[in-house]
Amino acid sequence: MTRLVMFLALFISSLAFAQDEIYTGYFSNKALSGYDTVAYFTDQKPVEGSAKYVTEYKGADWYFASQQHLDMFKAEPEKYAPQYGGYCAWAVSAKNDFASADPKDWAVVDGKLYLNYDDDIKRKWDQDPALHIKQADANWPTLIGKP
Repeated sequence: MTRLVMFLALFISSLAFAQDEIYTGYFSNKALSGYDTVAYFTDQKPVEGSAKYVTEYKGADWYFASQQHLDMFKAEPEKYAPQYGGYCAWAVSAKNDFASADPKDWAVVDGKLYLNYDDDIKRKWDQDPALHIKQADANWPTLIGKP
């Protein structure tokens, strides 16, 4: 029992202080839960990626629906990767904190991809995306330890 308590304390404390730059969830290394980040730009909708088309970028595995999308991402990952590492853009903005994001709650604004936690949070984001982007851009470097 003592070992379990110690393990949980270490696990929880590591979560509190360290966040990966790319959101992948706790039990996966898939960026965007395996959705194809290029598809938001080319298909204007979330499309699930395939295990046939995978690459590693910033410590996460990125899945794509086609070889063409994989090649596009490899050529310009910063163009297609979601802002704020795929964490909820509203949380980075309004709460100055990390929160998971749902790949189905998204927006492309000025050529950049933003994800949000759920439909309710996405509606908050949609009320003033420019303000949220400005706030999140200011908060993000500090959140990831790169002021």
